[in-house]
Amino acid sequence: MSDIIQLLPESVANQIAAGEVVQRPASAVKELMENAIDAGANKIQLILKDAGKGLIQVIDNGCGMSVKDARKCFERHATSKVRKAEDLFAIRTMGFRGEAMASIAAISQVELKTRRHEDELGTLVCVEGSTFISQEPVAAVAGTSICVKNLFFNTPARRNFLKSNPAEMRHIVDEFQRITLANPAISFSLNHDGLEVYRLPASSLKQRIVHLFGNNYNERLIPVEEETTIINLKGFIGKPQFAKKTRGEQFFFVNNRYIKDSYLNHALNKAYEDLLAEDNFPLYVLFIDIDPAKIDVNVHPTKTEIKYLDEKSIYAIIHSAVKRSLGRFNISPTIDFDQESAFSGMISPKSLDEIVPPSISFNPDFNPFANDSAPVEKSSVGSYQGGGRQQQQTKNWGSLYEISESQPAEQVKMELPGNGPEAQYAPVQKQLMQLHNKYIISQIKSGLMLIDQQAAHERILYERFSINLEDRKGASQQSLFPQTVTLSPNDYELAKSLLDDIKSLGFEVREFGKNTLVIEGIPVDLGSNQVNETQLFEHLIEGFKNSQQDLKLGKRDALARSMARNSAIKSGTVLGQEEMNMLIEQLFACKAPNFSISGKPVIQTMTMNEVDKKFDK
Repeated sequence: MSDIIQLLPESVANQIAAGEVVQRPASAVKELMENAIDAGANKIQLILKDAGKGLIQVIDNGCGMSVKDARKCFERHATSKVRKAEDLFAIRTMGFRGEAMASIAAISQVELKTRRHEDELGTLVCVEGSTFISQEPVAAVAGTSICVKNLFFNTPARRNFLKSNPAEMRHIVDEFQRITLANPAISFSLNHDGLEVYRLPASSLKQRIVHLFGNNYNERLIPVEEETTIINLKGFIGKPQFAKKTRGEQFFFVNNRYIKDSYLNHALNKAYEDLLAEDNFPLYVLFIDIDPAKIDVNVHPTKTEIKYLDEKSIYAIIHSAVKRSLGRFNISPTIDFDQESAFSGMISPKSLDEIVPPSISFNPDFNPFANDSAPVEKSSVGSYQGGGRQQQQTKNWGSLYEISESQPAEQVKMELPGNGPEAQYAPVQKQLMQLHNKYIISQIKSGLMLIDQQAAHERILYERFSINLEDRKGASQQSLFPQTVTLSPNDYELAKSLLDDIKSLGFEVREFGKNTLVIEGIPVDLGSNQVNETQLFEHLIEGFKNSQQDLKLGKRDALARSMARNSAIKSGTVLGQEEMNMLIEQLFACKAPNFSISGKPVIQTMTMNEVDKKFDK
């Protein structure tokens, strides 16, 4: 039998390496920008077409390369950072493996134009799919310009697995944000399809955060700084009230390298333990400076994971430093968060400005000598103010309680979900009661029924919005004063990709300049509510990201869930009799009234036997 083991051709080996280094356009962007930083550039431009699929161009004013280095940089394991094995334990640069350029060139068409500051002429090198095409002298500005065209042109199967342009652009913006946060002293710009997405001047870290995420972040930041013999920690954390339901704004950097570390993330989140709900995550941009000999960055192909010699001490330092900063800026709680709900109605200092003094109402036409049997005019049902929402008027709601002479007073038969015959029809009393402004209690034939008012309203709205998305017929109510909403570039790209479906919900939205949308109408279901259109839209996008991330839902389902959660009445909202009756009627008209959109029960029943047992009867 002949020998069957042989060495792979260089081009095949490069394509295999490219699979580890370049997973999508964002991977190539990361490697090229880090190379520009290692070259000492203080100005870096990123130019994209078709979200990096057609073109990725990085232009820097760094040191440039010689004629020989311009050719050699495309060889595998070609690096200027490592000379001996010991150098791996003292790495402070971004790139060091020497595989990035070879991997990128293996799956694209690359043009490299570079010139050193001391040279008169530069060099132009063309490589296509690991095949060297040409090298020639050329007039060029000092620094380096790299054009990567037609990514994955020779591996069509991998190109087919790329996502849509908006999705790939979000990954690129994520990488761009990480790199620019780590290097605030360098000016950056990002252009996509001829439009400027970012222009970031050299600045301080706080200014860089504000330039990236928006001017309103200026008031959200709390500085953190701690110096120890193990690490130096500095950066900013967010105030608890601005925490979000997604982890998108959480950044750890070790020696200016972005890393992902659930252990250190836990240390920070624990410092917020009594300040945030479980499903909320604070903003943080924290930098750890540590002796390179005490860490190992060469443990992951993308270099986003690090091993530490003394991770427990680092955990403790981060936790205590963040906790101290929160306390120093008077963020720590001054009340007991575990108080009994019975006290939740007590007046807090914050609500003093909202107190409305009592008023006296009287009837100027009142005649004490009038006939008592004279008809009295019924007062109209007022609006409720719980959660800033007004009462929804529903016609013919009273017909649900029309009672025949043969029926007991104040009772009506309502179909209840269930399997047994007793569950099919049970009399429900007209008078309902709220328990702690959270649950609705109703007497039924077999005992009593409790309904979670927030979960019930979420279920109602979810099914309604799902139908609108399916039929593309969501009704809209025009806003008297259109509102503008400015999003981060990442969220703006996401919103643009969802625009058709958002309009199906009943929003009237159009693009308006850089990262800005105009809201001209909202779903008619919300038209009678006092809603903040801008805030509602921001929460819709945030909730969509959260639903897709946690449940891996389809686009429309995630939108419907997000909209329902953000539009539903909340626990603590005071409801009148008509609001409760309307809520129950609409709930039992749903396809799945028993379960919330999170899969938890909406309705709980307790039989009289179960009640009697509570009293040992």
